[in-house]
Amino acid sequence: MTAPTTVITRRQTLNLGLGAGAAVTSLAAGPVIAQAGAKVVTLLLVNDIYKMGEEKGRGGFARLNAIVKAERARGLPMIYVHAGDMYSPSLMSGFDQGAHTVELTNMAAPDVFVPGNHEFDFGPEAYFKRMDEARFPFYAANMRAADGSMLRGHIDGKIFDLGVVKLGVFGVALPTTPELSSSGDMKFLPTMETVRREAARLRRDGADLVVCCAHTDRKDDLDIVRSRLVDILLTGHDHDLAITYDGRTVMVESSEEGYYVTAIDLTLGTSGEGAEKRVTYTPSFRVNDSRLVTPDPETIARVQQYEKMLSEELDVVIATLAGELDTRTAMVRSQETAFGNLVTDAMRISSGADVAITNGGAMRGNKIYPAGTRFTRRDVLTEMPFGNRTVVAEVTGANIIAALENGVSEIEQRAGRFPHVSGMTVTVERDRPAGSRIVDVKVGGQPLDIDKVYKVATNDFMLRGGDGYTALGLRVTDADVKGKLVASDVMVHLRSLGTITPRTEGRITLR
Repeated sequence: MTAPTTVITRRQTLNLGLGAGAAVTSLAAGPVIAQAGAKVVTLLLVNDIYKMGEEKGRGGFARLNAIVKAERARGLPMIYVHAGDMYSPSLMSGFDQGAHTVELTNMAAPDVFVPGNHEFDFGPEAYFKRMDEARFPFYAANMRAADGSMLRGHIDGKIFDLGVVKLGVFGVALPTTPELSSSGDMKFLPTMETVRREAARLRRDGADLVVCCAHTDRKDDLDIVRSRLVDILLTGHDHDLAITYDGRTVMVESSEEGYYVTAIDLTLGTSGEGAEKRVTYTPSFRVNDSRLVTPDPETIARVQQYEKMLSEELDVVIATLAGELDTRTAMVRSQETAFGNLVTDAMRISSGADVAITNGGAMRGNKIYPAGTRFTRRDVLTEMPFGNRTVVAEVTGANIIAALENGVSEIEQRAGRFPHVSGMTVTVERDRPAGSRIVDVKVGGQPLDIDKVYKVATNDFMLRGGDGYTALGLRVTDADVKGKLVASDVMVHLRSLGTITPRTEGRITLR
């Protein structure tokens, strides 16, 4: 029999076409998975769910919880795993640091939760506060306190005795979390070191099969699978709908936002005799499409309450304009603007970067706010609707010049790539050929050093090369493009100012 393999990227998940070995099902009409009397256990996986509500009839906590409850009602032994990332980023998390996601998850609590990098976006204090509110256990065998001791409230792994099989389950958090988020002095040990240690310990303690639950990038995922140290890998972080089975090891990731929730039914058998007797399994995959379920009534009622609270929060005044603020498209795509300065200042201050660069195309309000306007959170989100995230790239001064050259390369067309900056000044000769228009750059009042490495705050769209900004992403991978919402950073900055006096400062000089 050919081993089934299905790997679907986040761009493909909304137009799903699954290959052999996986089936998109409704819970009411799942496939027959084993002959009568067969020993079957189920593993259920969700990962990377940030938005509390559904989107175009798919995803969200109410549909997720409906799937979980229906799977549990099937009556088979089951372990429900959440592979991390839910505290942030979302609009509501900017207000309550993820408390609402914990409450909604508690309504159909997982048996295993592995913290993702976004669980640390608000720092260690908020992380532990949310953990204390959770009615589910945190698994992370590679997380330790600064002195190397176990973190309070965390489990490395344990053996689940499901009657028909003993499953050894352990968790692995993203080892690069300190680089991507705000985990303080917590230590994150290397992935494979942790996998080797825990797989051996659980088998030694009597586990028939070993399951690794991880929030790791695809490279680490593949290293785990190829090691043959575990039987099953349930993972998150990449946001892909991915199902692979090569005849020996299963790997599953369940997309993002609860759009799809994957069930793995393990039909159990044995091989060998006496001391060599081993438990074997045959996997069957069911991909639950959240469009096909009725949202859980209790959860959706709470989501609606939160959404009402959020609507009230959006109309909260965060600052008052002492002068006119112009965000018209023609302006933000052709010259320095006061709003562009506010946005980039917010990004630089929030991230602690040396400088900040963002694109004018990210600003979409296209209006003039008169002096005296009481600027609200809703106004910020109207101006910045894309959900872009603040990220930091470490690049040379030469890369910064290349990025700025790209930014002014289509100034005649008022293209969305036009740059807005903080922490530096830029002089542009408009009449020169594209690619040679930047004639002077200063950082903190000093000439830019083309060989020096600078920390540059930007948005994740640009870091991926959006609007031609390939020079900013030379030293990063996809794992680096996850950060706090730019809009949240702007809100915090405007609130700190209280009164906004819009002005330009000569950050970009066009000659």
